[in-house]
Amino acid sequence: VAFLGAGLVGLLDDIINIRGNGTGVAGLRSGLKFAMITILALALGWFFYVKLGYDSVHIPFVGDLALGWLIVPLFVLAVVATSNAVNISDGLDGLAGGLLAISYGTFGVIALLQEHILLSGFCFTVLGALLSYLWFNIYPARFFMGDVGSFAFGTSLGVVAMLTNTLFLLPIIGILFVIEAGSSLIQILSKRLFHRKIFLSAPIHHHLEAKGWPETKVTMRFWVIACVAGFTGVLLALAGGYI
Repeated sequence: VAFLGAGLVGLLDDIINIRGNGTGVAGLRSGLKFAMITILALALGWFFYVKLGYDSVHIPFVGDLALGWLIVPLFVLAVVATSNAVNISDGLDGLAGGLLAISYGTFGVIALLQEHILLSGFCFTVLGALLSYLWFNIYPARFFMGDVGSFAFGTSLGVVAMLTNTLFLLPIIGILFVIEAGSSLIQILSKRLFHRKIFLSAPIHHHLEAKGWPETKVTMRFWVIACVAGFTGVLLALAGGYI
């Protein structure tokens, strides 16, 4: 439901964007997209709490922290933040697809070790789809993910983290998504508050391009960092009591 619902929001945005080319129309307004994803996350969070019975979050090396109904806003925060971070990261050929493939592969391993067979099957199915997509998306790209893909994959990734109770591992496994979204947020706040830019361009992959890095160099190095982050996430899952 998360995958399809968020994908429909992205699809609507892409359709408006494509039909509006040359007319000044640039898809759905960012506030409207944010509201639609938030409403979807609220519905999923309610189901997560009321129907599935989740009401606590696991803190590594500490244990479970009971939150009760507060698990719903935490769920919304995780899902909305992840979906937007993935959307922001989709700016270079092969970048978002590669990072997502590594993240879903990592969570697939964690879900498998937790004996969540269906959830691991979902993760590995998404991984297979992403790998076949990447075959045509690496530089020079012939196919593009668009908002329909970034919102669908990003929203689902946040849901997978909540279903595996590995919320605190999500920023580690998806560290590049955090850096990408964080760099954009810092740039926006700096321009509004101090009227100056921190980065040459935001998000950070565009800053590195502006510094002279070739597109492929940025993508490959981000993939390497993501692989290390994914391996670290699995180790923390094993050592931190998630499995």
